[in-house]
Parts: sequence; structure tokens; C-alpha cells
Amino acid sequence: MTDKTLQETFDEQGHHISPVLPSEIINYLIDIDGTICDDVPNEEPERMVTAEPYPDALETLNRWYEQGHIITFFTSRTEDLREITEVWLKKHNFKYHGILLGKPRGGNYHWIDNHIVRGTRFKGKFTEMETVMKEILVFKE
Repeated sequence: MTDKTLQETFDEQGHHISPVLPSEIINYLIDIDGTICDDVPNEEPERMVTAEPYPDALETLNRWYEQGHIITFFTSRTEDLREITEVWLKKHNFKYHGILLGKPRGGNYHWIDNHIVRGTRFKGKFTEMETVMKEILVFKE
């Protein structure tokens, strides 16, 4: 992604605010353990080296990358596991733009942001996505 991809945005008073991607480009944040390969805890890093990728994950994520979407891995792995993680991703030919380590452990995530956030729960296989209507929590106006 280059800065040229980002579009300038302004608030109601005409002040610059955080730029956004064009609507056709999706900024994917993807977990590693249990999503693109077996769920390996930080306490067993030796298993990270031998974990096999889920074939549908590799195919889907690389396709999204080739389509121009942004792929960033967002993992609970700690900073000391960065090299092992990057070597594993390269070995298995995952295409990506970045890795964010240190995601809080334990699940039950609730992301609050001033930008649109969409969540997709991974349930074992990358398949085509569909839009469904679900209840969400929002701040009262």
C-alpha cells in the first residue's frame, strides 16, 4: 500500500482527518493461530515452525492480496516470536503487507474505532463470504 492509495478526508469544519482507503480496497486484519494454521500457543513456539498452513487460507489470502486488498496479520504472538513468524509466513508463501504482534489474548474482542469496522468469525474454513444482518452494539446517540 502506498500513501497514494489513501484518500484525503475532512471533517465538517474542513479540517484534515485520517485518510481512508477507497471503498473497493479492504484492510484485512487476520489472526494467525487457529485461523491460517493450527492453534499454537506462545508457550510452545517450537510447534510454530512445523505448523502446516490451511490450504484454503493460503489460497484466499493470496488472492485478496493480488486483488489489491491490504493483508495484515494481527496476532497474540509476542514480539520475541516475530522472526519465527516471518520465516514461517515466507516459507509457506503467504503474501502480506504487515504483522502486528501482541494482540491481547483470550478472545471476546470488542473493537472501537472511528472508522468502519467489520468482523468475521473464522469457523474452520475460508469460503466465499456473504452478507447477513446481525445485531451489533452501538453507542447511544
